Amino acid sequence: MSGSIEQGTSQTHGNTHILHFLVRIPRRMEDVWTAVATPAGLGGWFTAVDVLEPRLDGEVTLRELGSGRITAWDVDRVAEYTVGDGGRIRFHLERDGERGTVLRFTHEWRGEGESEARWRTRFERLIGNLEPSGSAASAEPPSPPPPAPEGPGQERLLPGQFT
Repeated sequence: MSGSIEQGTSQTHGNTHILHFLVRIPRRMEDVWTAVATPAGLGGWFTAVDVLEPRLDGEVTLRELGSGRITAWDVDRVAEYTVGDGGRIRFHLERDGERGTVLRFTHEWRGEGESEARWRTRFERLIGNLEPSGSAASAEPPSPPPPAPEGPGQERLLPGQFT
């Protein structure tokens, strides 16, 4: 199962732009939290993080957007960064069934620079980074081959081969 990105909505009030996305990710909230609230996680799909003090009013520097403060922080649920030219970026996580997460995203900024298409590409990268490399069954080592036949006249059958 892969994630989905619903159509983004945008509003403009004077020079202020607000963009919203709803992203469904087939991973546990804890996994998604790591991707939106740690330097390694954010760096894997969004932008490099030079500083991130994981607490309310902590410092944050997102390389592509600038420096600022963490303006909302509810561990495993809400991370909001307000940075210089980048404006306010909010990641709000909710459970979606037993093993899924809904990411409610808001980006509010002034001027130009961001777009729905650019964020959609980032979210596709986020979903791709969070997809497991295979199912739990395929993560296990392969079964050993059957034992070799013993004695003369006993042939080993290949998969799909009938006698």
